[in-house]
Amino acid sequence: MVHHALARFGLAAALTCTGMAAVVAPALAAPFKCPRVGGDFVFGQEANVNSLDQMTSSTISTRNVAMNMFEALMTRDENTAPIPDLASSVTEAPDGMSYTFKLREGVKFHNGKLMSSADVVASFDRYNKVGLARSMFGNVAGWEAPDAGTFIIKMKKRQPTFLLQLSSFSIPVVIVPSELADAAPQQLKTVGTGPFQLVDFTPGSAVKIRRYDGFTPNANFEDRTGFGGYKQACFDTVTFRIVTEPGARLAGLQTGELQGVEDLPTKALADLKNNKNVTLLPLQNWWIQIALPNASFAPTDNLAFRRAVQAVMDMDEVMDAASDGNYRLNVGFRYPNNPDYTDAGKETYNQKNPVLAKKLLAEAGYKGEPVVLLTNKDYPSMYNAALVMAEQLKAVGINAQLKVVDWPTSVQLSLNTDKDWNFFFTGWGTQPALGGLDVVQFMVNPGAAYKPKGQDDPDLLAAWQDMNNNPDPAGRQAAFARAQKISFERAYALPFGALTKVQATRSNVQGFKPFRIPRMFNVWFAN
Repeated sequence: MVHHALARFGLAAALTCTGMAAVVAPALAAPFKCPRVGGDFVFGQEANVNSLDQMTSSTISTRNVAMNMFEALMTRDENTAPIPDLASSVTEAPDGMSYTFKLREGVKFHNGKLMSSADVVASFDRYNKVGLARSMFGNVAGWEAPDAGTFIIKMKKRQPTFLLQLSSFSIPVVIVPSELADAAPQQLKTVGTGPFQLVDFTPGSAVKIRRYDGFTPNANFEDRTGFGGYKQACFDTVTFRIVTEPGARLAGLQTGELQGVEDLPTKALADLKNNKNVTLLPLQNWWIQIALPNASFAPTDNLAFRRAVQAVMDMDEVMDAASDGNYRLNVGFRYPNNPDYTDAGKETYNQKNPVLAKKLLAEAGYKGEPVVLLTNKDYPSMYNAALVMAEQLKAVGINAQLKVVDWPTSVQLSLNTDKDWNFFFTGWGTQPALGGLDVVQFMVNPGAAYKPKGQDDPDLLAAWQDMNNNPDPAGRQAAFARAQKISFERAYALPFGALTKVQATRSNVQGFKPFRIPRMFNVWFAN
């Protein structure tokens, strides 16, 4: 039996662990108690929210809000190791062909309904139909609920990494009431089991949540850890205010109109360090700034053209503009400090070779067709990256044109590969933090734009399957390196570098610690 909820099943084990007999969380003595209760915490979020349907949205702006209201059977702890959340224990069969989840007792949904295994079954059924990362169920034969407190997943074949995938909070299998199982994509009613419940969602303006008094904290832990553990809502309400202009977020923080902000402009940090009313919270390697090609729409459907774009790119120029100089060049889908890091495919990165680019353009038969860079101003780093990339492409004769919309619209447009866009600008933060599996999952998800003509690349798919199913840890790591190399050599992704994000709170805000998602539980006002 493995104790403390996979404490030794962390990111280093993402591609190397071989499974476990059982996962439980030990009962502890002194759970967290809010030092002070009350108030409205106003948080300045930098991007619009397209939906609160966590099953069908991959955006960090959705995750920021929704994961304070929804929970899953498993999640990740502070070090991104898998832990039970709505499950009290997880037991893997000796042959690895089934997983039995015992559910925590007394958990209520925000509508007052007591959660049971029927709700878990319905939630998994919905995710299997519309969930963006439903490919994680490729080796799953089915699931069943023998009683109200037990949920069992049965496998077609043993998969050493299954619990790692299931515990990801990138696009998690959140548990919702069974009566919502037929909700259409992005139309799910926001009813979860988390410490906060929805009050109001005004797209483009704000999302307000309030403490759910019927919330049942996980007594197997004594404090918050990652997006799990012992969670308590200390604030009466939290208001996520959409503030897309960096200067407005800065001004709001300085005046106290905002008590927390998701991101600050680098140029303002020197002065803020001397402001006793503000606490700066930097987090390196926040995300990998990236552009994703539409491999189904000309001219980016041509490999030689995509390689020409790779060849001309100067990543220092892009990242300097994207981050005001607060960045690191980064070869790969993970960061050099990660145990499973690989620089496979490094020869494609930061080539700064216009001569090669022009040769490849000639090989591609490029005749000056428009190349549309789909970006947004909600995230200035994405917009600025697109501006610089456009100029670098124009320098070698590519007719680069910017298409600038808001963040939710850009995400929605990127899902349709028949429309006139060629590169979609985004940031991969949660996925690289969670591990190689989460990153490559993005590459193989249904409808991924970088699939040529919507079809899986058989070599990339084989590497992905090997990452999940190879019984040898070294073999899984080699498969990740292979998947990354294929992705770069075939130009399915164009990573620029690693961005450092600086969040901040007013100094009277206590307990707020930067994480992949702003956690509003176990945070309070000191006065």
